[in-house]
Amino acid sequence: MSTDAAALPAATDRTRDYVALAKPRLNMLVVASTLAGYAMADGEALGFMRVAGLLLGTGLVAGGASALNQVMERDLDALMRRTRNRPMAAQRLHPLEGLLFGTAITLAGVLLIIASANLLAAEVAFATMLIYVAIYTPLKRRTSFSTVIGAIPGALPPIIGWAAASNELPVKAWTLFGILFLWQLPHFLAIAWMYRDDYARAGYPMLPVIEPDGRSTGRQAVAYAAALLPLSLAPTPLHMAGDVYFAGALVLGIVSLWLAVTFARSRAVRDARRLFFASLIYLPLIWALMIADKL
Repeated sequence: MSTDAAALPAATDRTRDYVALAKPRLNMLVVASTLAGYAMADGEALGFMRVAGLLLGTGLVAGGASALNQVMERDLDALMRRTRNRPMAAQRLHPLEGLLFGTAITLAGVLLIIASANLLAAEVAFATMLIYVAIYTPLKRRTSFSTVIGAIPGALPPIIGWAAASNELPVKAWTLFGILFLWQLPHFLAIAWMYRDDYARAGYPMLPVIEPDGRSTGRQAVAYAAALLPLSLAPTPLHMAGDVYFAGALVLGIVSLWLAVTFARSRAVRDARRLFFASLIYLPLIWALMIADKL
């Protein structure tokens, strides 16, 4: 085999690893939530190319945060079955390569958001990355409360979209933040319960690890799902959406709460998995209902 022929698969593998660092599939939810915030804002239309730039820039910032997170957590990722094959954990990329890649695409994303939208949207995007990498990631090693902290940057994408459209952040924008914030917590608690042995192996003080009977995990999942239900209805009285959205959000909220209660009672992995997959369906449906009812 020639040197050039051997180098091609190696280059392809490295490219694949860099893409994996950015977690593009997972960050599609970030991009979708940014688009939802933009669509719901009372602002001036940016046009297709500028919206595309906004979404690409947001995706790059999210990808940069994911890459930097994996650089910082490579030692513990190597101890967990579901993460040990990540590029940093498996040592297929050097930490400096991950650091440079994450920093580069973050900065490129911020600059693209400034060029496509405005400085406020870029500032929110950068703050999202900063909270995720500099606060949430270190806290994961220290306290189960990190899950709540991590939900803050996770809930900021619609704020990025709203800021891009209107260059301001009114109560309506923060209502979207609140919906996404509360949605994440039952979602992540279900994940933590499903993979509690993996988290324990790595030494993460997740709630199911420090309280293995699962009662606190179940109670918190129910509490957050219960809080999400009334807040998810707020867009209607705030005149962001109408009765169709209200009815749909009510049904989705009741189903989510019922699944959280079922999980809290049984604390079975199968019920945690149902809650997890239902949350994946909930978010795109709630955004679609909101946008469709506004139109």
